[in-house]
Amino acid sequence: MDDTRVWNFEESLWRASEGRYHERVDPECVMALSHAPYLFHGEAAVEAVTGTPEWDEVAFSNRHISRPQEGLIVVGYEVKAQKGDTTFTAACTSVYRQKAHEDWTVVQHAQVVQGHGDQA
Repeated sequence: MDDTRVWNFEESLWRASEGRYHERVDPECVMALSHAPYLFHGEAAVEAVTGTPEWDEVAFSNRHISRPQEGLIVVGYEVKAQKGDTTFTAACTSVYRQKAHEDWTVVQHAQVVQGHGDQA
């Protein structure tokens, strides 16, 4: 997956419906989020982000991509997401693994909340 597709994939998750999370978040995913119990695994990771707004605006900055081996992509970035009067800012990491050609899933995601906006 080239860099443009990586960022489009990541942004699609910020704008995703619940169904999209279920399709793209791996059953073995581990997430670290800003609300209790803070660490989530598998289906609990998908459920932890259920109800997150489908953000109207999403902007990434300070973007980094690493490809430590074939079929594994690591991204790090800062995000500012907005929906109406709600703003969310965080530093994030995600790890994708390739399951098949053109089939990638999120196996890790972490957010460090910045500022005082509502939390995802």
